[in-house]
Amino acid sequence: MDTANIDVLNTLLDKDIGVSEKIREQVKELDKKVRTIVGILGKIHSTPSNSMGPLLDSVEPVLYSCREILSAIASAVPPDQFWRWKEMWSNDIRSLVFAAALIEFLKNGGLLSVSQTSETLGIQEEWKDRFVLSVEDYLHGLIGMVNELSRYAVNSVTLGDFQEPMKISTFVKDIFSGFTMLNLKNDSLRRRFDSLKYDLKKIEEVVYDVSLRKLVES
Repeated sequence: MDTANIDVLNTLLDKDIGVSEKIREQVKELDKKVRTIVGILGKIHSTPSNSMGPLLDSVEPVLYSCREILSAIASAVPPDQFWRWKEMWSNDIRSLVFAAALIEFLKNGGLLSVSQTSETLGIQEEWKDRFVLSVEDYLHGLIGMVNELSRYAVNSVTLGDFQEPMKISTFVKDIFSGFTMLNLKNDSLRRRFDSLKYDLKKIEEVVYDVSLRKLVES
């Protein structure tokens, strides 16, 4: 290599390092927010359903405060380079999808779509070449939510709420049915999809138990 080529390569390397450092700085802040959100949501397992509203209301401001950080990350990513850098924040995005979807179910009993989740997280259309909610991250987040709901179904019974597992069962069966119709080419997604089968079985066992004991109408 001649000197000119070396200088060009060094310039490109320095530019990449600069981008990486800017993104990493924002991701560190996002990590803190995500840990707080997950920590608060962990309290659902010891919270009676009639006290769930205030708990969820307390986590939503933290969730919405992530929008500013996501905007900063989007600004740091060069045009058309989303896929080059996305792994730096992918785990956090999956956790945010998990949180947003879990809150929606617990508050309204429904499932957030990809577009609704993007809106909740403040992801803008004009970021599409720099920052988007990928389908893979969305689906990983949903699987994480179902994992949590299987545990919540058990703990709801412990707290004396026998109707909640019935609602969870119907909801999770619908999600599971949807996943079976997807063409999952992503190896990680395929492996995690298997966990849904165990979650559904666990929830069905809870429903069977409370029905057998005539605590609810099956």
